[in-house]
Amino acid sequence: MAQDVEQIKPYQEQGSKTEQVRDMFDSIAPAYDFMNRAMTMGIDRWWRRVAVSWVKKHLHDTLAPRLLDVATGTGDFAIQLHKSIADSRVTGIDLSQGMLDVASEKVAKKGLTDYIAFEQGDCLALPYEDRTFDAVTVAFGVRNFEHLDRGYAEMFRVLQPGGMLCVLELSTPQNRLIRWFYDLYTLHIIPWVGSLKSGDKSAYRYLPQSIAAVPQGQTMLDIMRQAGFTQCKARTLTLGTCTIYLGIKN
Repeated sequence: MAQDVEQIKPYQEQGSKTEQVRDMFDSIAPAYDFMNRAMTMGIDRWWRRVAVSWVKKHLHDTLAPRLLDVATGTGDFAIQLHKSIADSRVTGIDLSQGMLDVASEKVAKKGLTDYIAFEQGDCLALPYEDRTFDAVTVAFGVRNFEHLDRGYAEMFRVLQPGGMLCVLELSTPQNRLIRWFYDLYTLHIIPWVGSLKSGDKSAYRYLPQSIAAVPQGQTMLDIMRQAGFTQCKARTLTLGTCTIYLGIKN
């Protein structure tokens, strides 16, 4: 299954998945936040709050924690992390400069530039020293990794011993009735609305394809364990349409 999602690309042309994901997010960056709210009916904000609560609980006695938000996009998760976790310093990294431009504007408007920094870079080759961060997060991003095992290995590498990885990712519900409505919405309505708003039809066809193909449940936890994480667990949210995955670096 991991191989399947790694082979799914936003565009049908030649080129690596990494390059195509970067180009896709550059293309849809101006419409990204609107589409996130519209696609999830605003529930994505609650999903982030739940995920952040797990990270906060883990870091309850860590002074001035250093946090890395991988595939940070337009910065919503990075901002929520800093607001919720006292004295935290957050670094966000993303392939897409277009998305980072939106994120930087948000942070500047909120007066948080002293606490949240963004950097363009490849999530499969993180430009940080070993054992740099107390927690690493990634929201709605691992399905865009060209190589899942490398992505998890890099996140493991930059974590401090005892640090937590928190992955928030979309998933497919298991109930048949709910799945029927879910497929109708994600396979037909989202691509239509997304193409109208962003002008990029391929991007919003790629979204449901990548969600369907990304490893889920125990399969995802097994990939985390192979990277070295322990105490791995998953929690599904909103009828199985989103899942939080947690792991610890011993």
